[in-house]
Amino acid sequence: MFDTLSDRLTSVLQNLRSKGRLTDADIDSTAREIRIALLEADVALPVVRAFIAQIKERAKGAEVSAALNPAQQVVKIVNEELIAILGGETRRLNFAKHPPTVIMLAGLQGSGKTTLAGKLARWLREQSHAPLLVACDLQRPNAVTQLQVVGERAGVQVYAPEPGNGVGDPVDVARRAIEEAKRAQHDVVIVDTAGRLGVDEELMKQAADIRDAVQPDETLFVVDAMIGQDAVSTAEAFRDGVGFTGVVLTKLDGDARGGAALSVRHVTGQPIMFASNGEKLEDFDAFHPDRMASRILGMGDVLSLIESATKVFDEQQAQEAAEKLTAGQLTLEDFLEQMLQVRKMGPIGNLLGMLPGGAQMKEAAANIDDKHLDRLQAIIRGMTPAERADPKIINASRRARIATGSGVRVAEVNDLVNRFFEARKMMQQMAGRFGFGGGGGMSRKAKKDARKKGRKVKGKGNLPALPGFPAGAAPDLSHMPPGLNQLPPGLAGLDQLPPGFDPSKLKFPKKKGK
Repeated sequence: MFDTLSDRLTSVLQNLRSKGRLTDADIDSTAREIRIALLEADVALPVVRAFIAQIKERAKGAEVSAALNPAQQVVKIVNEELIAILGGETRRLNFAKHPPTVIMLAGLQGSGKTTLAGKLARWLREQSHAPLLVACDLQRPNAVTQLQVVGERAGVQVYAPEPGNGVGDPVDVARRAIEEAKRAQHDVVIVDTAGRLGVDEELMKQAADIRDAVQPDETLFVVDAMIGQDAVSTAEAFRDGVGFTGVVLTKLDGDARGGAALSVRHVTGQPIMFASNGEKLEDFDAFHPDRMASRILGMGDVLSLIESATKVFDEQQAQEAAEKLTAGQLTLEDFLEQMLQVRKMGPIGNLLGMLPGGAQMKEAAANIDDKHLDRLQAIIRGMTPAERADPKIINASRRARIATGSGVRVAEVNDLVNRFFEARKMMQQMAGRFGFGGGGGMSRKAKKDARKKGRKVKGKGNLPALPGFPAGAAPDLSHMPPGLNQLPPGLAGLDQLPPGFDPSKLKFPKKKGK
């Protein structure tokens, strides 16, 4: 959603970085380009004016003039002001001192309230809560059924005593849901309310009645991030008519210009608490203003990437894979497991976008076809367990069978097997160079496990660590220029040996046959 805005701001600030000294004209020109970029992104005019005024005031002050690198200081100011517009700090849910905590969802029809209710319930369940979904949208056709389906997928219970489709009193259902939550020991109640195609008096009255009946601890306004300037006017209407304590942005994965996200916080004064960026229930998380600002400015979002990896990667499994890698024993089964875990983190293009400088890899990311990973998975699944454990046994007839079973050409099977061997060899060499016991050797733990299983193991352990060299890697001095003083730190200075030192008298251990 923020691609266009991100490209414009990155370009403007990149031009600024090339200048060692900034004049007032440079700052005015930069502010003008940023203003145009924000207006084209559909950001509300009052927000743009306040944002630009703050940037110009700070950029022309002592904060920049006294800086060692003025251009970088301006970039820092833009980042900080962007964070401030988005809310400053991450706002957490306020839980009731005495359960259940009541969360009421409000918004227009089509903003994604019902699906978001399931996403929020799933997210809370992962935080060790026991949420209860309440079907109070009794007007939209099949709204109750939809919530029941979403609740089942999220693994949470749904309280729906009325069939909906115009039948039932939503205020009475909301009131009875609180008693049901207390009886069944649910610590969070999420109330899904009805919406309208537009703001009207009936909608506001029903939402206000439900609010008065359940006294919610949090009232979240759900807004479709793709509706642009209308998001701001709708948010203001709900703020004045019902009141809300936080905003949830949906459909952040759309191709709209994203101005709503930058406007709604500043205009309403209420923080953005959650963001939904996909159709799946797991495409939902707390909104972090600093991380969003970093992504908009093309600086990446490494923290979110790490959090995503932490959720899907099994630490013990990763450790075992690393040990197999250093021992040269990585199999296609291990490769498949790691690939599936990466897939759980989302599309590869999205992962690249979280890396610093990811915007520069946008074209490369667009060319990545996740279906290619599906074909690789199909090929590996088409192998027998013995073939996955030892790909060396895959001869021509086996490759033909695998290709037929997985629906690909034999050339693709050949390509996968050959690339696997090349990658395993390269990663093993890298592990050795960086001190992980590679370079053709085995880690101590791998050797210990091998001896327990009765296998012969060459060598007594890893190579000793030498000064200036990674542990487990043998030094290669063939490329070193003459003169010992040019050896790596720790070996330099051997030409300054004590007087009278005679190297011919050194005694080395003798080997058999030599």
